Amino acid sequence: MLGLFEGFGVELEYMIVDAETLDVRPIADAVIEAESGSLENEIERGDFAWSNELARHVIELKTNGPVARLPGLAAGFGREIARIEQHLAPLGARLLPTAMHPWMDSTREFEIWPHGDRAIYETFHRIFDCRGHGWANLQSAHLNLPFANDDEFGRLHAAIRALLPLLPALSAASPFVDGRYAGRLDARVEVYRTNARRVPSVTGSVIPEPVYSHSAYQALLEGIYSDLEPHDPQGTLRYEWVNARGCIARFDRMALEIRLLDVQECPGADLAIAAAVSSVLKGLCQLEPDAGQRLRELATEHLARVLSETTTHAGAAKIDDRAYLEALGAGGSARTAGELWRVLLERHALEGPASAEFLPALELILSEGCLAQRIVRRLGAEPSREQLRSVYRELAGCLREGSLFRA
Repeated sequence: MLGLFEGFGVELEYMIVDAETLDVRPIADAVIEAESGSLENEIERGDFAWSNELARHVIELKTNGPVARLPGLAAGFGREIARIEQHLAPLGARLLPTAMHPWMDSTREFEIWPHGDRAIYETFHRIFDCRGHGWANLQSAHLNLPFANDDEFGRLHAAIRALLPLLPALSAASPFVDGRYAGRLDARVEVYRTNARRVPSVTGSVIPEPVYSHSAYQALLEGIYSDLEPHDPQGTLRYEWVNARGCIARFDRMALEIRLLDVQECPGADLAIAAAVSSVLKGLCQLEPDAGQRLRELATEHLARVLSETTTHAGAAKIDDRAYLEALGAGGSARTAGELWRVLLERHALEGPASAEFLPALELILSEGCLAQRIVRRLGAEPSREQLRSVYRELAGCLREGSLFRA
């Protein structure tokens, strides 16, 4: 069993699009079948695995179980991306990064995964109508961090709750929806926040409640299951993964899964953000008891307000909640979310190979802004379809080449 920060699991989701038009292409099953020779929900390829998602135009790449370190992982993801693109090229398709397709008509173009565990997806669709952007058009990067016991779970969950509101400042990558500026730099988090409104307890406030033991967490899950039961009497969704908060506990694999990160233009950027988040979380998990208690006492509604600001403004969001800043050890003076990340990364610095590999990407994010800010700076608020297509074609090139996008 792995303890705190003894392993990392990373999952990256990508859109499959037409190579010329960049319109979505629902052919993830064709890619998996071309690689494995049969239709599967998931295939293993050594240190990595590919799997389907709810939407048929999305494919997920992930580490095949936890890995001991993050440095070097981006290159492995790059090789998997190249392999997928080998299968897509004869079909006239390619992969597209970022967290939302900028002009997809989600009500018309969405196709649900029709194979394997489709009963799960069909149940989601029946209850929530998955044709909206909040189900049909969102790609995220998940970071899984292990814990060995209740004490480690409590410390890690408290640290993640505190840091979640700041994640869009680094990772926001979804500024355009339906062909126009969404009014928020992280539109994915906004549509994610409201996608389960028919059963609001499924998502809650996105920020998890302050629960710090297995038994308390199970009570939270039982409340969600109870609310779902009238819509799902067969219990198809009665599993801990139905909880859709920005971080969920997976006691089946003794890990906490952070779901609030937008996927970036290339795995190097995703892994740099994962390394920064892990480094700061490790420091927060090692706080003295009194400081750790201040983290545990942060109110969910206060954290949700900070998240609303960073969802809209990313690194430019003003953080002026004195109790929040003090709990993070950043003093009580107001500052932007980007400035706060600089403080946190100076205090909880990346070490060794992680520093050498990931600091250039982090410096780009902190100096030029998150990917969404760079995209908007390039395009403005009212780009034409051709301007959108040109920039997103460049982003697809970043994914293929493993390069960073600059404003």
